[in-house]
Amino acid sequence: MCRNRKGLAVACLICISAVSGVIALILSLVGTRDIYQPPPNKYGLVFDAGSSHTSLYMYQWPAHKENDTGIVTQIHMCEVQGSGLSSYAEDPAQAGEILRPCMDEALKIIPSEQHRETRTLLGATAGMRLLKLQNETKTQQIFDEVSKTLRQYPVNFQGARILDGEEEGSLGWVTVNYLLGTFVQYSYIQSWMHPKQAQMFGAMDLGGASTQMTFQPAGAIEDKSTEMTFRLYGYDYTIYTHSYLCYGQDQALKRMLVQLLEKPGSGNVQHPCYPKGYSANVSLSSVYNSPCVTTSPGNMEAIVTVEGTGDAYECQLLVRKIFSPCTNSSCSFDGIYQPPVYGEFYAFSAFYYTFNFLNLTCGESLSVANSTVWQYCSREWTELNASFPEENKQRLVNYCSSAMYILTLLLEGYKFNSETWNNIHFAKQAGNADVGWTLGYMLNVTNMIPSEEPSLWKAHDYNVWAAAIFFIVLSVLAGLVAAPLHCYCRNACAEQAGWT
Repeated sequence: MCRNRKGLAVACLICISAVSGVIALILSLVGTRDIYQPPPNKYGLVFDAGSSHTSLYMYQWPAHKENDTGIVTQIHMCEVQGSGLSSYAEDPAQAGEILRPCMDEALKIIPSEQHRETRTLLGATAGMRLLKLQNETKTQQIFDEVSKTLRQYPVNFQGARILDGEEEGSLGWVTVNYLLGTFVQYSYIQSWMHPKQAQMFGAMDLGGASTQMTFQPAGAIEDKSTEMTFRLYGYDYTIYTHSYLCYGQDQALKRMLVQLLEKPGSGNVQHPCYPKGYSANVSLSSVYNSPCVTTSPGNMEAIVTVEGTGDAYECQLLVRKIFSPCTNSSCSFDGIYQPPVYGEFYAFSAFYYTFNFLNLTCGESLSVANSTVWQYCSREWTELNASFPEENKQRLVNYCSSAMYILTLLLEGYKFNSETWNNIHFAKQAGNADVGWTLGYMLNVTNMIPSEEPSLWKAHDYNVWAAAIFFIVLSVLAGLVAAPLHCYCRNACAEQAGWT
């Protein structure tokens, strides 16, 4: 009796355990679905080595790209201490050393496993272009030291080089339109509209040594030397771009001062763009040390006194002297071809910083901009010092010159007028990123980075997973109960057999 009843119970429990195990095994093999785990983000570092300072921009984009172009985001920016790289011509080793703090800072942000794949580039603009015109050997020494420093870091260093002006301008155009959503919006969100049917934004950059004008004109570009083509997000874009070397803000102000220094007469130099009551001693070597200045004084070591007169009308006349006007509708100045301005424009760098100081970056009309600049140029030095005690004194002196130069460049150079003036947006950023050539460069570079496929993982639906767990637990419990019961049955039956 014992043997039959308990043996049957053990057999049932073993059967339950076996069936539950089989069911759990089957459930583990079926009912799965694919889960794709995205690959890690990619990172890029770009040094923007301008004429007056250097900045490091850090970008991030997903390894799985859209139409072969990465969705790039600026995640950090670091200002390199010191002046522009060209100022280290006599101490090239220092040009490399000043980059270290920002590189150290960047590598603390990027995951260590991504360091080796982080593309790193240093691009120099007009300041180094001018130095190269003066001394190619010293230029190369600076790049050698910069490269030596950056190669000591565990990154994918792509080299240090000079960007030509057209490249700088066109990449700035790419940055502006990317940040404003032009490429992505018309390629994906409104896929029914071809991007070429949409109005792209123009880009105007004003640096220390050069200025760039870039836009997509309404008609064909006649001078093919000013034409550039990009392929982004599956489409080709043809744009007009030109860079004016020696027409950057700092070089323009030097050329204006030279006009005054070379006027006949003796005594102190009267500067109409400097505020009345301002006076400073200026060494001729600091003015004539640029290839943008084609003349030379008799004594480079001489010191002259420059006094401000605060005359807005004379200041405007002085600014106009550094331009060679062009009356042709397809010409800007100095005989340079330019189609008529078309569409809306973003004006950044010194365009923004100067007009922001004058509170002219919120869509003010041309008449307001004109009156504001002229009023500022008529103020006295003591009044300006009292009104802006925290402002850098040299910038405070130069705001009149810079603002009058910007007005003249935009109106008489690029041919904006009262109707098209409000199409200009003076801005430092678009979205959450700085406007400039560096982001455009990263977008262009990502076209050369192979897209990585996401990793494939197998996963179960929740209900299937829960059922499998239930049967696994049931199988284990049945086994745990069957084992001692089987032993007890054997012992009991043995005793019964011996007793009888």
